[in-house]
Amino acid sequence: MKLDGRRESTNVDDRRGRSVATAGGIGLGGLVIIGLITLLMGGNPSDVIEMAGQMMVNQDGTTTTTQDWNPSAEEQALATFSKQIIAGTEDVWTKIFEAMGRTYIPPKLVLYSGTVQSGCGNASSQMGPFYCSADQSVYIDLSFFMSMKQQLGADGDFAYAYVLAHEVGHHVQALLGTLQQAHNKMSRVSKTESNQISVRLELQADFYAGIWAYYDNKFFGSIEPGDVEEGIKAAQSVGDDLLQKKSYGRTVPDSFTHGTAEQRSRWLKKGLTTGNINLGDTFSPAYNAL
Repeated sequence: MKLDGRRESTNVDDRRGRSVATAGGIGLGGLVIIGLITLLMGGNPSDVIEMAGQMMVNQDGTTTTTQDWNPSAEEQALATFSKQIIAGTEDVWTKIFEAMGRTYIPPKLVLYSGTVQSGCGNASSQMGPFYCSADQSVYIDLSFFMSMKQQLGADGDFAYAYVLAHEVGHHVQALLGTLQQAHNKMSRVSKTESNQISVRLELQADFYAGIWAYYDNKFFGSIEPGDVEEGIKAAQSVGDDLLQKKSYGRTVPDSFTHGTAEQRSRWLKKGLTTGNINLGDTFSPAYNAL
């Protein structure tokens, strides 16, 4: 992608280097006791005090410990890239919402490493990137991009951009009311039907990622030869059917929650080639027609 000179979003919460412990951890009260014991045994309690200075107790009882964080040059480049992509989504969706007579409120980008406390609860990097509607934030451990390359065979800047734009697509759903309506219905139906609603949400988020790419290229000339192919390959690589075959050697369609490789790549491409947000209705068609 051509991103030279593009601005970086400032709506970012960089939490890399902080680790979240469970409520069963030591806590500050425990550190005080340890400090007293250390003093009685001839140790230096300032070491414990220094530890306490790096620990923050959250409202839910968890503790967040900060450490010296020295990211690699590669990770810093990915952080800059992510901020530029998020800035692009801000620019594009602001204009689209204005055309609809609405106001776009962008999500916050939260960068973290290992584990994180979100408005939707504790999460680990093993979950992959996710959107939390409770705090309207997109969360990502940048190591996911490296995992995409090593484990899924999906690589390239547009492939990475697709991941971020997809999560922003969920934020767009939240602002339009689609996400809450879907979640409300999911709580009232069977597991199989709930999974199907989830697939509809994910395919629409893929479509919205394509919509972003269409207009980002229109406004900034960002797409270069090979980029579209990278995005399509990335969408295919996270299809439920391929992931299940890789993990279990078979597929269980009733358990799909994101859509097949063919569906995901097709809806991404539909948004990218048409640029027409009105073509992104994944809820009206019959499930087997998606």
